[in-house]
Amino acid sequence: MQAIAADMEAVNTVIRQRLHSEVALVNQIAEYIISAGGKRLRPVLVLLVANAYGYKGVAHHELAAVVEFIHTATLLHDDVVDESSLRRGRQTANALFGNAASVLVGDFLYSRSFQMMVSLDNMRIMQILSDATNVIAEGEVLQLLNMHDPDVSQDAYLKVIRSKTAKLFEAAAELGALIAGANDAQIAAAGEFGRSIGTAFQLIDDVLDYAGDASEIGKNVGDDLREGKPTLPLIYLMEYGTPEQRELVRTCIENGDEQHFDAILSAITSSGALDYTRREAEQQAARARASIEDLPPGKFKDALIQLCKFAVDRNH
Repeated sequence: MQAIAADMEAVNTVIRQRLHSEVALVNQIAEYIISAGGKRLRPVLVLLVANAYGYKGVAHHELAAVVEFIHTATLLHDDVVDESSLRRGRQTANALFGNAASVLVGDFLYSRSFQMMVSLDNMRIMQILSDATNVIAEGEVLQLLNMHDPDVSQDAYLKVIRSKTAKLFEAAAELGALIAGANDAQIAAAGEFGRSIGTAFQLIDDVLDYAGDASEIGKNVGDDLREGKPTLPLIYLMEYGTPEQRELVRTCIENGDEQHFDAILSAITSSGALDYTRREAEQQAARARASIEDLPPGKFKDALIQLCKFAVDRNH
């Protein structure tokens, strides 16, 4: 993202400074996670929206780092819950350092992010972030309840996505608008952008878990099936597949059975489930684009529009 290259450098500096702890293991694990990179989409949203509204200060760097810390904490906890061994092409922290250390360092990142948001001394910022963090936690629990349940509906699944994934995108975009002095309607529009694009990203992740390349997406293809997660392609197959396909999906979700991955992949592909999920993602991306029509024109708005395209066209 050339438009915010200097801002991202500043955010990385803030991340390094704020990660520091007197406890060596905290430093080691936090550094391992942050240096793994990733797309940094949530910080990017804070920066692009703030700049689009003409922000000239430096508080957006702190906010972008806060959002990244919250996201990283959720990843640490997620990987423990999911018993994942690979993320972003590397071993997960829990695989390398153990579950206990991963959970506790996740707690450190949460608490550090709250220290940082308090230092900005803005009650509206704290309200947005504390609400988002709470909704994300609820989404994690909802997802846990849905595990190994083949009867999860599309609406119930989308509720999990909006809580677990899209909520932090929404908060990031709202914070960018808020810090730049945007009005309530503009902040709400930015939130709609974040929520929609976050949903689109997750739906494409669902597609890539069946149609991706492990070396490109940086995680094990088929993880969702192994974990018994009923994602949208499987839910579609449960609704529209043949009786044999539905029975196969039911068995695989109930048992977390990845041995039948090839058969499931074949059924998902031939039934149109992946195409359907992509179309749903494209609709979300279109909604995101429509929500920023009133943004001032310029390179930052252009970059946000490009993000809508990237959300659905990517292969990792």
